[in-house]
Amino acid sequence: MNDLPEYYFRVRDNGALVFRVDADNRQRRIDMDQIATVNIRNGEVKPQGDRSLTPKDIAEIQSWVAWRTNQLAEREVDDIIRAVDHMNLTSQWVQTRASDAQLDQVTDALLMAMHDLKSVLIRKKADRMVRETGRED
Repeated sequence: MNDLPEYYFRVRDNGALVFRVDADNRQRRIDMDQIATVNIRNGEVKPQGDRSLTPKDIAEIQSWVAWRTNQLAEREVDDIIRAVDHMNLTSQWVQTRASDAQLDQVTDALLMAMHDLKSVLIRKKADRMVRETGRED
């Protein structure tokens, strides 16, 4: 049981509950003692109850927050890449298999979503180009 980590992070929306893991007790069972709650969005770390966090606790939590933030950012990009794949599959479905009734169900919603996305992408690209050149034309 010595392979267990000292800390366990139970992921939840916007963060995690932080537990200190103890497997070195007389009963030889794993005890998990909640020591804090972490909010990734605002960086807030709340000790559990009237507990004080040690410098090691804080360092481990900060390390996990950095790792988790990076992991979520990577997943977000991966989700968008998957969305592009799904858009391509949707185009193929529309061209080869969709019935008129199915197209009637989805066409307006798809066109509005695609128009919205296109508008946002064009605006963001123009903003980047202005920042890169340092001027507006």
